Amino acid sequence: MRLGRRKNAQLLLLLKALLERTIVIVSFECGWTKPSKYINMYEKVVMFLSILAHHSKNRCVKFQFKRSGQTISKEFHSVLRSVLKLHNLLLVKPHPVPNDSNDTRWGQFKGCLGALDGTHIDVHVPSLDKGHYRNRKGQVSVNVMAVCDMNMSFVYVLTGWEGSAADSGVLRDALNREHRLRIQRGTYYLCDNGYPNCEGFLTPYKGVRYHLSEWSHRRPQNAHEYYNMKHTRARNVIEHTFGLLKMRWGILRSPSWYPIKTCYQIIMACCIIHNFLRKELDVDPLEGGLDEFLSEHPVEDQDDAPDLIESLESTTKWAQWRDILAQSMFNDWNACT
Repeated sequence: MRLGRRKNAQLLLLLKALLERTIVIVSFECGWTKPSKYINMYEKVVMFLSILAHHSKNRCVKFQFKRSGQTISKEFHSVLRSVLKLHNLLLVKPHPVPNDSNDTRWGQFKGCLGALDGTHIDVHVPSLDKGHYRNRKGQVSVNVMAVCDMNMSFVYVLTGWEGSAADSGVLRDALNREHRLRIQRGTYYLCDNGYPNCEGFLTPYKGVRYHLSEWSHRRPQNAHEYYNMKHTRARNVIEHTFGLLKMRWGILRSPSWYPIKTCYQIIMACCIIHNFLRKELDVDPLEGGLDEFLSEHPVEDQDDAPDLIESLESTTKWAQWRDILAQSMFNDWNACT
């Protein structure tokens, strides 16, 4: 789905009004970005958002704002650095599904924190590096791993891997790096079969119907099928989150010519601002067109904290727990039908 120019302009004004309130206040307090003699903070923010939302080229922004290309580039990077410094404020802390939850989508996944998956963002890299960045579809991209909660807000984002990297390898890195993904024992995320079924990461059964389109004309016949149906309905939150992210930010829908390090920073900034909007908006104006967008742009599939998961090792105990969960879900469903 292509957003109309008028709708994009309205969204940009909304973004400006919401985001500048936070960035201006926090930036002044922390000394991150300050107004210069000839350009104020408000103009800096709207230039930055215009580039992200429309993937506007430097020469177009020069004409729109009557500024030099050097000024546009300088102020873009200035606001980018400020947004990145807001990550501790705006990346959310997830809460597990409580034992007494009656939520129709999540209620049976007690202790679940949300969903995890990877997505590919196309980039431009030097010819010598294209082999490392070429994914299995032949596109030159980066592999972005992200975790979201049940409200489609990002919990953790890892942007620094080439498109050729395997999802499970990216997750292993996320669990072992300095600023790692933190999962307390007894909690877990839903993920697809690109990841191992092990403590902290609950996957569907392989070789069993899974995708929502496969359930339109036939009821689940056993515990494994019913579990997979419930799993995909809940795990879809991460695909919807990626879809909304790319729908909002045009710079993520086509390769940009920024250096690869800047591309990683831009992706993170888009995720941070996405969280800001999820927090501030009662109704996201883009959600109404999300299904259409996804049909046209399918998404690929503290150190002293208590007992964190740090490895990816499948165990018989975890597999048996999944079997018990699936059977329990199926029994509850049969009792109600």
